[in-house]
Amino acid sequence: MKLLLINHYAGSPKHGMEFRPFYLAREWVRAGHQALILGASYSHVRTTQPEPGMAAMSGVNYLFYDTPEYQGNGMGRVKNIWSFCRQVWKDADILAREFAPDVVIASSTYPMDVWVARRVARLAKAKLVYEVHDLWPLSPIELSGMSKWHPFAMLCQKAENDAYRDADVVVSMLPKVHQHMAAHGLDLKKLHIVPNGITLDEWSEHGEPLEPSIQAHLDAERAAGRTVVGYAGSMGEPNALDVLLDAAKLLKDSALSFVLVGGGHLRERLEARVRDEELTNVAMFPAIPKAQIPSLLKGFDIAYIGWQRTPIYRFGIAPNKLMDYLMAQRPVLHSVEAGNDPVAEAGAGLTVPPQDPRAVADGLLKLAAVPAEARAEMGRRGREFVLANHTYPVLAQRFIDAVS
Repeated sequence: MKLLLINHYAGSPKHGMEFRPFYLAREWVRAGHQALILGASYSHVRTTQPEPGMAAMSGVNYLFYDTPEYQGNGMGRVKNIWSFCRQVWKDADILAREFAPDVVIASSTYPMDVWVARRVARLAKAKLVYEVHDLWPLSPIELSGMSKWHPFAMLCQKAENDAYRDADVVVSMLPKVHQHMAAHGLDLKKLHIVPNGITLDEWSEHGEPLEPSIQAHLDAERAAGRTVVGYAGSMGEPNALDVLLDAAKLLKDSALSFVLVGGGHLRERLEARVRDEELTNVAMFPAIPKAQIPSLLKGFDIAYIGWQRTPIYRFGIAPNKLMDYLMAQRPVLHSVEAGNDPVAEAGAGLTVPPQDPRAVADGLLKLAAVPAEARAEMGRRGREFVLANHTYPVLAQRFIDAVS
């Protein structure tokens, strides 16, 4: 089978997020299929931008289209999206003729790429698959306050409706989307749930050695008898890190030490809070290579993941960083209200309400008071849950079964 995966933000272990396209495609190639990923040369979620043109990594082939850089979510990002979609549209006949896909997958966060994918699929007489990361335009409407009458929201809504009507298969990472998609015209017989996951080879060893300054800090905190509460990942509005800092402020006199590692548009403001509010129990470090994540997580006693309180999460959540936490056998403090809760399903930690610093603080104290062996058992249950449900060989085959 030949699969053409269109994902504007496609990354790799070399470039950074998004990792899912690479891991799925690598498993497809290992299973004897052919795969080509189309991405943009610039994406705000990558740590390293690729050169435009063809590239290959671990047997996975890419074609990166030359797109303009941008900052934030303004017109610069819109121009970047337009540039990518326009170029793929222009190349549709070449892609259909020269790659000749059996399956064309529209998988960018925004839904407008389904029009481009539909064009390629029709020219190639291939199946059209629409893969849903987040529900757009509902996500920017509910998370950012965008009006549903905003031209961009209306464009997204048109694309979403067209995707549900025209796709042969719809794959969703979110598990509770059935009612929403049916309300927008999807025949639910087309729907398949394929969540996020992990790749086993990154967890076969302990990972690359951790950046020395972070390792030294973790060692010092442990030597001082403190319990390390860690966060690793993006630092943006959805990640509720202000709530974590509020909880850290409440726990300034406790034996808990907070370590935040990552990048993102809120990083500088969060660092300013730590400095201005003299949160001496909080240390922040820049993003590290993905290969160092296992070594980092090994140094956490408790891993934190938080969310905003917003109705959008009624459709479910599928966070990558949570899979890493569970695979690393870390007990998790999960601050969320959502349609699903992998931490509770796995019995791998404690869940508290979102956007409630006191609840987060109390939850952390409760987890810290749990005997070490009981916390280790939470971690083991988390790893077993991931191995059974969220490894990329399992997920890639589930995807192939859905589109076959």
